[in-house]
Amino acid sequence: MAALFRGSRNVLLRWNKHVDFAFVSTRSMASKTPVGFVGLGNMGSPMAKNLLMNGYPVIATDVFPESCKELQDLGAQVVDSPAEVAEKADRILTMLPSSPNVIEVYTGPNGILKKVKKGSLLIDSSTIDPAVSREMAVAAEKMGAVFMDAPVSGGVGAASMAKLTFMVGGVEEEYNAAQELLTCMGANVVYCGQVGNGQAAKICNNMLLAIGMIGTAETMNLGIRLGLDPKLLAKVLNMSSGRCWSSDAYNPVPGVMEGVPSANNYQGGFGTTLMAKDLGLAQNTATNTKTPIPLGSLAHQIFRVMCSRGYANKDFSSVFQFLREEEGQ
Repeated sequence: MAALFRGSRNVLLRWNKHVDFAFVSTRSMASKTPVGFVGLGNMGSPMAKNLLMNGYPVIATDVFPESCKELQDLGAQVVDSPAEVAEKADRILTMLPSSPNVIEVYTGPNGILKKVKKGSLLIDSSTIDPAVSREMAVAAEKMGAVFMDAPVSGGVGAASMAKLTFMVGGVEEEYNAAQELLTCMGANVVYCGQVGNGQAAKICNNMLLAIGMIGTAETMNLGIRLGLDPKLLAKVLNMSSGRCWSSDAYNPVPGVMEGVPSANNYQGGFGTTLMAKDLGLAQNTATNTKTPIPLGSLAHQIFRVMCSRGYANKDFSSVFQFLREEEGQ
């Protein structure tokens, strides 16, 4: 008896041991089948490019048509709506700003689920409320499709270099099929359990990231006020117990590191608005689970205030600049 896993993904035909039928799962074969991509922003665009570079034909769309031009020039097919993507591809990735955007793209009038094919694999890499991921999974299941959440960590730089970390939630039997695509865009793909668990892991990670960045910015600012050279202070921190990712890989002080947003007037990277949004998700889930997050809550308030003070479109490491301005410097 044969068990057939969707022809556009991994194909496994199992016959009795006397029949010489091999496992068929090669990237060259899979690449003949298009992959849909919805959401070509700062993260989605380089992710889709990496799929193209790995030989996958990409069918893409974005609410802002101008976002599609570069990908189209590289050979992607651009269509007008998520529904059209679903008509042409049965493996679809989405990378969107927030929960409302995800709900609209999947269940709206021109959404994916209006035209989705039975057996399609839908992978959402947005960072959203875990409850929304679970809702989308239920809606997809009703249409005969499979939905998995796979939010990312690493930022724009990691997206460009295909070094993202994916945190995947969903039916375990579908994990290998999802992993095939995600490894084209990331260095780490981690299965976290049921739908929504990927989002849970991402929210926890970003809460710690926000707290760590504020702590690093405060520490660097204090050291500078005490007369320490910022590069020297960063060197000491990074060989001592205070070392963290924000100090040794993404330092918020201009002039300390090259190739990070603080070296470019806090342009690029992970926006303050997005960090405030993710911290809001952490706050909501903490409230729902009655979990105390005093530092997470304070971080949320700090980044919300920053959004109202002109930092909304700057990288979240601009909290250092915000603290300097708060003290009148």
